[in-house]
Amino acid sequence: MGLALMSACNPKTSTSVENYWPKAGVTYEIFVQSFNDSDGDGIGDINGVTEKLDYVSELGANAIWFMPIMPSPSYHKYDVTDYKAIHPDYGTMDDFKKLLDEAHQRDIKIVIDLIINHSSSDHPWFQESKKGRDNPYRDYYVWAQKDTIADFIEKKVITLDSDNITQWHDPGIGEDYYYGFFIGGMPDLNFDNSKVRQEIFDIGKFWLEEIGVDGFRLDAAKHIYPDDRAGDNHEFWKEFRAEMTKINPDVYLVGEVYDKKEVVAPFLPGLPALFNFDFHYTLIESLNKMDGMLLVNKEKEVLDFYQSITSDFIDATISSNHDQPRLLNELGSDPEKYKQAIAILMTMPGAPYLYYGEEIGMLGLKPDEQIREPFLWDVTDKDTGRATWIEPMYSTDKTVTPLALQKDDPTSYFNHYKELIYLRNTNPALAVGSLELPINTYPKSVMAYLRNLGEQEVFVLHNLGKKEISINSPEGFEQEIFSLGVVEKAGDQIKLGKNSSVFLMK
Repeated sequence: MGLALMSACNPKTSTSVENYWPKAGVTYEIFVQSFNDSDGDGIGDINGVTEKLDYVSELGANAIWFMPIMPSPSYHKYDVTDYKAIHPDYGTMDDFKKLLDEAHQRDIKIVIDLIINHSSSDHPWFQESKKGRDNPYRDYYVWAQKDTIADFIEKKVITLDSDNITQWHDPGIGEDYYYGFFIGGMPDLNFDNSKVRQEIFDIGKFWLEEIGVDGFRLDAAKHIYPDDRAGDNHEFWKEFRAEMTKINPDVYLVGEVYDKKEVVAPFLPGLPALFNFDFHYTLIESLNKMDGMLLVNKEKEVLDFYQSITSDFIDATISSNHDQPRLLNELGSDPEKYKQAIAILMTMPGAPYLYYGEEIGMLGLKPDEQIREPFLWDVTDKDTGRATWIEPMYSTDKTVTPLALQKDDPTSYFNHYKELIYLRNTNPALAVGSLELPINTYPKSVMAYLRNLGEQEVFVLHNLGKKEISINSPEGFEQEIFSLGVVEKAGDQIKLGKNSSVFLMK
């Protein structure tokens, strides 16, 4: 194998580039506001994304997931005021249709955030609803008299996706309170009302049929009904899926169900793709604790459990997203750990998601605005597309090397991400092969697994530790297709340096 100080791919082992989306393709998450500003107003926009579609293709992503793009009073736009429009800061519906056309010409699918657990309190439905008990929109939301919910007004079970202490909110119009799981500005819609369900189905059909998107990311999918009505949640999503597949049999639906696998898995019949938050947290824990098999065992456990529910599922793996501190921060700003994290993500099963800027090592910690800072396309005086709507605290020219400079550096994060995505897209076993645990026992810092598909078998080894180790070479796997860090072979021994990886093929 020789000595490798940086990643290396042997193109002789690669087949043609394949698009494995949705089952195992790569999706790129974009916050439009911070991505690329095409008109110089400081806010990223739809046309700015269209300008960068070739960049998404160059990276190797097969699809884009857009965080909310609909009108909203908030910068994040998770409180919608019009479900059939584009936020004016982002452009027009014609701009979006042009983006769709350009993306599809490049074989890039488009998935949009659909926020239906709640609307904005500024939505016309809610404005009507709060006018009185006799208003036809009253039952679009969940209302209760104050005296009937007195014991619940200041009580709330803290969940993984919300730490607010108030769920019932006083609109200041009398004795009636309304329910909003997240905040008062996001009143929950009442899905016991058949009219509400039909409104939501019509919204989905509008985006699929009239606009032409390829699917939806379903925000807060666990909270359509309260937690004690889990069965109703599962049934709603099956109904939603059935309605959407009438329009597009291949519609892609990925749900945000922020919980352990036992809670997540029953959603699969309605939401065939679900984000694997266990993967995110366990990846970070594995790297920081230098516990090699922690993630592999967890992923095997999750996949086997999902399989017991249905074989028709997509495991949407993530290493970071818009709600979590940036991955590089989570890994102590250690560049070797960071490069190894993506090497793990791209060689494990599932359909991986990449959060914009991860591929250039962007930084960010809570509050959320600071993990959604503007993308650095070039150095400041040349970066005409950099958004300026927020003053970045973490991702600046002093802390992050802009993309333009990384492209010319073969050891950069960008080229590392690009190479690993390419490796995945040209080796079917890494994309859609089975996950198998090795027979041999390795030192605690070693992460080892096999990806098998037909005659193609890839043995993946990562040393998550700080110390160099030597292990026996897996029998029969002589061909190196990738290495990261210090990797040396002498006889039947492989030497792995700090945060080094090697992928071997028979």
